[in-house]
Amino acid sequence: MSDYWGYHLQVDAKACNQNAKWPNEHKIYDFTKELVTAIDMVAFGEPMINHFGSDNKAGYTLIQLIETSNICAHFCDDTGDAYFDVFSCKEYDTEIVIKLIQKYFEPTRIITSFRLRQA
Repeated sequence: MSDYWGYHLQVDAKACNQNAKWPNEHKIYDFTKELVTAIDMVAFGEPMINHFGSDNKAGYTLIQLIETSNICAHFCDDTGDAYFDVFSCKEYDTEIVIKLIQKYFEPTRIITSFRLRQA
């Protein structure tokens, strides 16, 4: 038995490319599908992607359940910033997550935080 329960990566993506109606549901969906496969996870159902909120808090939110936990993100319409959380009790390559965020959303800056989770 390992000394940890799970891997938790948080990514703050600053001023993503907002050209071509970014963010949009289709791009978020495609990103999610590619990410699940790339980090060797198994999706539990389809991703939930909804646009809601008001004022400077409005934007899309993503929730993708995976067999080993979840992938969540919020995309802020006002600033173009995006916030990602990938949590899994199965090990995954955090660099793949970061590269896919860069590929799909082209942020001007990325700040990451990674923790091995243990109660």
